[in-house]
Amino acid sequence: MIVKKALVFSCFLWGGIAAAAEPYPTKPVRMIVAVPPGGPADTLARLVGPGLGEALGQIVVIDNRPGANGIIAYEMAARAAPDGYTFVVVAAGVAINPSIYRKVPYDPVKDFAPITHGISVPNILVVHPSVPARSVKDLIAHAKARQGQLTFASAGNGTSGHLALELFRLSSGIQVVHVPYKGGGPALAEVLAGQVQALFSIALAATPQIKAGRLRALAITSAERSPVAPDLPTVAESGFPAFEVIGWFGWLAPAKTPQDIIARLNQEIVRVLKRPEVRDRLLGMSTVPVGNTPRQFGAFIRSERDKWARVVREAGVRME
Repeated sequence: MIVKKALVFSCFLWGGIAAAAEPYPTKPVRMIVAVPPGGPADTLARLVGPGLGEALGQIVVIDNRPGANGIIAYEMAARAAPDGYTFVVVAAGVAINPSIYRKVPYDPVKDFAPITHGISVPNILVVHPSVPARSVKDLIAHAKARQGQLTFASAGNGTSGHLALELFRLSSGIQVVHVPYKGGGPALAEVLAGQVQALFSIALAATPQIKAGRLRALAITSAERSPVAPDLPTVAESGFPAFEVIGWFGWLAPAKTPQDIIARLNQEIVRVLKRPEVRDRLLGMSTVPVGNTPRQFGAFIRSERDKWARVVREAGVRME
């Protein structure tokens, strides 16, 4: 009887060790995306997904879960099992939401394990050609001469374009009328039609209209000149050295996901981002590939959370 029990225990022990040593992954992995198909986040996921799946030896399932400025997807990912089989493509809103909404069911730092920063998406400050401004300095002078009359569109309250406007307003002292729309497309269309005068637009959407002469570009919102518009000055070099606003996308896993799995996902995703065909496609979308370490991405998220909490507080931005 003792021998039999010893054999049973031995089998159980070795079975547990074998299971623990089982290589990751052994089944398909799920990449949650907080937007519908289309757009930078979904395109990024579908560009990286096949290469990541090839490296992992498993299918990467893209799971689109749009709604509530990403909150639905982020909460789903935060509550998923921390086993490496679920992770999420996040946008800048993951760090901004806690400042603009009264109740957010996740903490952007405590509830996630950072994997890597995928791409940065600069905004371009554009005006309708009827606006007599050819630089940031000109625009500020024009706005101050007509305090409260210049109109700025945005893709909606709490979006990167809206917050870029609020930071610009706080930095420059101008008073403008904010006109929020339900998406970047309608906002851009109204500026093109001359119904609204200015906009902080994502570079991808604005660039074709700038080249066609339908919009005038004044500055880009990245800290340094961007490869997506190398001849365009930054807002920072136009008199506001601390000004930087970028849309961004990256990958997070649930908190407590094992570090060896995080390291594996980081390694493979960054490797895919560095592929020439992937990099060229991303640059062609007016986005800038990044691909950094989990530690660097975690520090970046904390800095974004703190920065926008201050701007939201000072500007009085609040959504229910």
